[in-house]
Amino acid sequence: MACPENMLFLIGLFMSGVLVCFGERDLITTMPDRLDVLTGSCVQIPCSFDISHQNKYTFNSTILTSGVWIKGNPYFGGRPDRVIFNSSEMVNRYQGKITGNMSQKNCTTVFFNVTTSYSDKYYFRIESQPFRATDTEKSVNIVVSDLPSSPILTVLGEVKEGTPVSLNCSAVAPCPEHPPELTWTLPTQFTTENQLQENPDQTKSVLSTVTFTPSYLHHEKNITCTAVYPVGTSNKTAEHNMMLNVSFSPKDTSASISPDDPVSVGSCVNLTCSSTANPPVTNFTWFKISEGKTTQVASGQSYTLNVTVDGGQYYCEGRNTHGCEKSNEVQLVIKGQEDSKTSGVGFWFLVSGVAAGTLGAILLISLISLFVWRRNSRLHDGLERTDSPQGQNSPVGTVCTNQATAGEEPEEPADDQPEEIHYGDIDFSKLQTKETPDAAQDRVQGQESEYAEVNVTGSRAQVPHLNYLDGLYAQVN
Repeated sequence: MACPENMLFLIGLFMSGVLVCFGERDLITTMPDRLDVLTGSCVQIPCSFDISHQNKYTFNSTILTSGVWIKGNPYFGGRPDRVIFNSSEMVNRYQGKITGNMSQKNCTTVFFNVTTSYSDKYYFRIESQPFRATDTEKSVNIVVSDLPSSPILTVLGEVKEGTPVSLNCSAVAPCPEHPPELTWTLPTQFTTENQLQENPDQTKSVLSTVTFTPSYLHHEKNITCTAVYPVGTSNKTAEHNMMLNVSFSPKDTSASISPDDPVSVGSCVNLTCSSTANPPVTNFTWFKISEGKTTQVASGQSYTLNVTVDGGQYYCEGRNTHGCEKSNEVQLVIKGQEDSKTSGVGFWFLVSGVAAGTLGAILLISLISLFVWRRNSRLHDGLERTDSPQGQNSPVGTVCTNQATAGEEPEEPADDQPEEIHYGDIDFSKLQTKETPDAAQDRVQGQESEYAEVNVTGSRAQVPHLNYLDGLYAQVN
């Protein structure tokens, strides 16, 4: 009788041999687990195979090898109808072809005009002399539907205001001969790049990359990627919507005061700060402006204060991880002080008016002084021309006369003072005098004299040949 230790060893060796025998596959295929297909389109099954180590000597790649697809169950001995395609046959249940090179162990296959009845699991088998085998452990699940599956949207990095960002949209291409076309709908300008790419499981998909620079105005706006699949003479579409989550610093920061009317000393007012930001504002700070100085007075979105004798201006500042923004300024007005402010405004208007009036008066005085100066200059020039020697032409309308008032006796000059001559202007056209015979004779001869120099302080005997001025002399004096 064998000892128990030997029995256990024999049992273990036997079980190991069984496991090795049943665990190793003769044919090892590689294909996707699932394929989503559109009704009326085609489907490409990426496929490759390998031969187990113990059967390599029986497989000859130089010999023509047939590829067989079995539907539903790999065991078709009693169900030959499960064989839907055999590359060695001219007529098959499914219209298709093996596009891969079987001698290089590539079993990629395309089926055309797919219908909903194609939805099932499929196994692959190879037949060559002398090797034949089916991979019963691996299958591909084909799912046929009337509508395409939605594309997949992914964001590359953080969507931050002012920083360019890229979005990817990927749509499966089960029929690479007719891949889908991808289009974008964005609330801003963008650039796109499309390409057909191979996935890790060897399936195909179309990848579209869009690049744009987001703004805070794009936050919570929808973007759409649409896939358009050509199927026969029509198109089938699928889309994916996504809401943008844009990070940005505080915007539209504003401060409000309640009540906003003038308030009494000792009452309470409430200041409120509001701001839009993503992420939300984490810190609100209040500042007061008084007499030209800015002072931080409180923190928090709301600020309640007891009114003192002084008012002032207040503003808030909102801050998050991306920055900060200052609000508008609100005025706290104390009852009774608004009149003083109005008076102050009136005072400044009064000061401005006085200044303007003073400036106007100075300008007017300057103009008058200029006018008087120019007039005196003309008068001085006239007097100088009047004092010219006899025989020279005298200015029209200029005459020497006494400046004493009519009816008053002229003062006698002092003996020790030189005799003073006074000049004046007389318009003889306004004097109604009687023309003397001598004057008439002079007028006839063209020697009419309209002006004369008269020494009003001397006697008439000192003015010869002017007897016709006797009447005028009386009027002058």
